[in-house]
Amino acid sequence: MSTAAGSDVTLVRNATVLATVDGTTFLVDPLFAPQGALPPIDNTPNDRNNPLVPMPDVDLSHDAVIVTHRHPDHFDDAAVEELDADVPLFCQPAEADAFAEEGFTDVRPVEETASFDGVTLHRTPGRHGHGELAERMGPVSGFVLDGDETLYLAGDTVWYEPVAETLDRFDPDAVVLNGGAARFTEGEPITMGVEDVAAVREATDAAIAVVHMEAINHCLLSREELRAETEDVVVPEDGERIWV
Repeated sequence: MSTAAGSDVTLVRNATVLATVDGTTFLVDPLFAPQGALPPIDNTPNDRNNPLVPMPDVDLSHDAVIVTHRHPDHFDDAAVEELDADVPLFCQPAEADAFAEEGFTDVRPVEETASFDGVTLHRTPGRHGHGELAERMGPVSGFVLDGDETLYLAGDTVWYEPVAETLDRFDPDAVVLNGGAARFTEGEPITMGVEDVAAVREATDAAIAVVHMEAINHCLLSREELRAETEDVVVPEDGERIWV
């Protein structure tokens, strides 16, 4: 198991992770719906209801929330109901009003940087697919959490130059990638596949983990395949503590 000193990261399910930096825990992209409670994502190769798997038994205690973007597999109605209304919630500026309308009272849109309890948050670019499809998918972001150690949460993005630039700029100790090679019936994948993950592995010496797998019906790349096709990359199971 790879380690990243100072970073304590647990995969909950899909892109939901608990990331602790310098003792402060961020709940990232909460998807709380029970197994099968959500409809399948349309125009995809199968029609299984989401999430495909149940929530693992994980302590979800947190100090703040980060939402990389408001697609329903990253923030759902169950999260609206279960999260404290006054939790500090960091998000993209374009989506701040939607959280306020849902009753959250401490929404903190991040233009470029923000700080919380000694941790600096940097919002980073992402591209949710390729070409025109990426434009239709709307804005997405990653976040770098910078304390004694630096953790890069890439969000829903494919490998492209701004991801390389983020790695160069921040030189993170650990990186969490959203894999699964999610796709529709037409077009290229909209999250990272084997080649994307391999490109990140080539570009950084950081510890790397890949999440966003085997939980949503349009994520077609399996953990087994990714493990077989990559080296020096952690592909955790749901509920697994990745780094301590």
